Amino acid sequence: MESASRDIKIFSGSAHEEFAKAICSNLGIQISGPKLFRFSDGEIGLSLQESVRGTDAFIVQPTCAPVNENMMELLLIIDAMRRASADRVNVVLPYFGYARQDRKARAREPITAKLIANILETAGADRVITADLHAGQLQGFFDIPVDHLTGIPLLASHFKRILKGALQERRVIVVSPDIGGVVRARKFAEQINTELAIIDKRRSHDVVNQSRVIEIIGEVKGKIAVLVDDIIDTGGSIVNAANALLEYGAESVYACAVHGVLSGNATENIRNSPLVEMALTDTIPLPPEKRMEKITTMSVAPLFAEAIRRIHLDHSISILFQPKPRRREK
Repeated sequence: MESASRDIKIFSGSAHEEFAKAICSNLGIQISGPKLFRFSDGEIGLSLQESVRGTDAFIVQPTCAPVNENMMELLLIIDAMRRASADRVNVVLPYFGYARQDRKARAREPITAKLIANILETAGADRVITADLHAGQLQGFFDIPVDHLTGIPLLASHFKRILKGALQERRVIVVSPDIGGVVRARKFAEQINTELAIIDKRRSHDVVNQSRVIEIIGEVKGKIAVLVDDIIDTGGSIVNAANALLEYGAESVYACAVHGVLSGNATENIRNSPLVEMALTDTIPLPPEKRMEKITTMSVAPLFAEAIRRIHLDHSISILFQPKPRRREK
């Protein structure tokens, strides 16, 4: 990697060390890590095992399950680096937990995503690098730079490859599982050069993670449908959407998402669903017990590595957000 005026060090918390190692492998540098320990009452303790004075420090730590443990660990690492005189403390959040709590849906509710942004800044973060926030405007919750990467092009490339023939025959349709995901699904549809459909669903205000399909906007009959979402949590909504698409005459249904939370009985829901395949990226670790033939995982570590390289060298990263030009079909 090219050199800059500051040394670069990449530290990993315990949430997703494999992802941090993949980033370091792409950059050709060694991974660092704090020494973590627990007090008898459950408090997290840590110490940095090497000097970070004057360095450009990057902390890789998705705030996935256990969310609160990983968040607290991240805050302690940030504080330790700030007190150890790191020049810049950059937080690499492949997955930003609490991002779905971005507004007051009902009276007397907190806006937790904003609270977490405030806490990260107060702890001493100088920059956040993340991917596919639940809502793009979450970037405005921070008063520090936020580099918002996306795994959508990687997922689109996967489906361009496996559905190449059907795409040439115009038999593929991209489907947004809800109104809020239309922008994301439209970008995906543009990248694979096909049409878009939208599912109108209603969420239960009394039961978390439950919804029902009301209507499908668009023609899906006889088409191969690709559901595009940012997060798969329990899998209930995406499975309901797949069933509805088949009822409306879709030939088959695939699904993809950037973040595979896969909480609760998600793996059982996906395994027993009519989905042909569920494609995910590796922003969240996928433990062995959740792996199955239906789930395909692709790595966005090279994307994060390139972003980190450019940030460290003070180069523009806008090129990472620009779609690649389409090749003309012969």
